[in-house]
Amino acid sequence: MLIGIPALLGPELLATLRAMGHGDEIAIVDGNYPAEEQANRLIRADGHHLLPVLDAILSVLPVDDAVPEALFRASVKGDPSLADPVHHEIEALCAKRAPGRKVVALAGADFYARVKSAHAIVATSEPRLYANIIIRKGVIYPPEARKP
Repeated sequence: MLIGIPALLGPELLATLRAMGHGDEIAIVDGNYPAEEQANRLIRADGHHLLPVLDAILSVLPVDDAVPEALFRASVKGDPSLADPVHHEIEALCAKRAPGRKVVALAGADFYARVKSAHAIVATSEPRLYANIIIRKGVIYPPEARKP
């Protein structure tokens, strides 16, 4: 256990988050996602739902502010115009943890391709369908620098 670090972030996940560089992406996926097959690095978060894992990750990982889009979610049946309740929950959590950053819905094939190229995949036990998100890592500015 560590002070100020959510207990949900185990050693493997913390090491992966720390090792990621600016612009690297991490996908957090539901229990139905074919994570084992698609992952460059797979981190299991069995027994946990997506939102608590997302919240824990966003509590320590800066979201990229150097690009217009840095948060991406899956879409219902591959149609970005459709959203399930879980997508609204993801968007609300991201608005809290990464204010001003929009969550972009991607078509099925585009989402899958982006996950395959991600630095890592965190596989949760989330039972809801299409409960998947990708986060692009940003930077932590030095104290003497101001955000652009």
